Amino acid sequence: MNRNNFTYFKTGFLLCFLIGMTACKHDDQDEFTFKGLDDSYSIERFKVLNIPTNASGSVTWSINDSIISQNSELEFISPKADAFPLTLKINNKGNEQVYHSKIIVTKEKTPYNKYISKVLEFRPAVGQFMNEIPEYTPGNTAANMLQKANESLVGSNSTMITLGGYGGYVVFGFDHTIPNLNGRDFKVLGNAFFGNDASDPRSGSCEPGIIMVAYDRNKNGKPDNDEWYEIAGSEYFKNTTIKEYSITYHKPDENKIPVPGTEFWQTDVEYIKWSDNLGNQGFKTKNTFHVQSYYPLWFTGASSSFSGTRLANNFFDQNGDGSYWVGKSYEYGYADNAPNSDEASNIDISWAVDRSGKYVKLPGIDFIKIYTGVNQEAGWVGEVSTEVAGAYDLHFK
Repeated sequence: MNRNNFTYFKTGFLLCFLIGMTACKHDDQDEFTFKGLDDSYSIERFKVLNIPTNASGSVTWSINDSIISQNSELEFISPKADAFPLTLKINNKGNEQVYHSKIIVTKEKTPYNKYISKVLEFRPAVGQFMNEIPEYTPGNTAANMLQKANESLVGSNSTMITLGGYGGYVVFGFDHTIPNLNGRDFKVLGNAFFGNDASDPRSGSCEPGIIMVAYDRNKNGKPDNDEWYEIAGSEYFKNTTIKEYSITYHKPDENKIPVPGTEFWQTDVEYIKWSDNLGNQGFKTKNTFHVQSYYPLWFTGASSSFSGTRLANNFFDQNGDGSYWVGKSYEYGYADNAPNSDEASNIDISWAVDRSGKYVKLPGIDFIKIYTGVNQEAGWVGEVSTEVAGAYDLHFK
């Protein structure tokens, strides 16, 4: 090897070595950019503590010997005031760093309440109990009816509201975050019951409502559109369930001449016209048992539209002669779907899915939306309409 070639070789070798050292240094810097944990963190019970790491590689958060998260950012919530020893392990390319801290959970200064604290929206669809539960009085506006919904649902002495037919909804929130812990997390109250004469032991008057949940991730005090997730109940993944269903109800002329049906209870079989996005249309029947308007009288438009997930019809004519209509309870995951004392009225936040049907891991929820999930007329019983009579946190002590 001549001198010039040797010089080129040595220069190239040194250049590669320096590049390699620089790359190694860069890799080392990438491995652990986390600055470490604070000595301790303090948070009120039923509030979410966020600890970001922005770390690459595998991350493991533990309390004592129990792994509580493997996400880069810890979202911790506890219903119990206590001190929790926290360990964080970050493993990147076989290089592990371990950090220790503790989380001090304090009792809130102003006591929380396990029940609904505020109704944010009330927009029912049409139905035979509309303008009665809660009661509409002439001149009432949407704000007036929202206030009446608040008076019905807030607190421990809640009473009932009706959501009307498919799509009618209510949105409410709590004064704390309901934690997503092992087992079921909250209960929704309704007026469902099982019938003594029903052929199926879990059937009677069950009018299932879809449940949506929201965690106030940006802490702005309201549920934003991108914070809503659907509780995937027992029917969610079945091909009998329709996603992205929508329906429009047209405001009726209360002064038109009724078109009576062949049954004694059919006052007007062409009462409220409706159409959906599947090409179906028809009328909601007015019955002899309820003479008031079935259309929300505080609605100012000529029509009202609703959308969401639609469940299969669950009411059936048990006797075959129209005398005994029975609504079958779905297995789990819906409002007004089973008696309040039944386990099926308890909901697990872990059932929440995103719009593509993928399960999501929420630390807890701050808001709940419930809407009627069935579009069905059950003979003289009338439309299937979800009723809501309250809700509460199952973890609250």
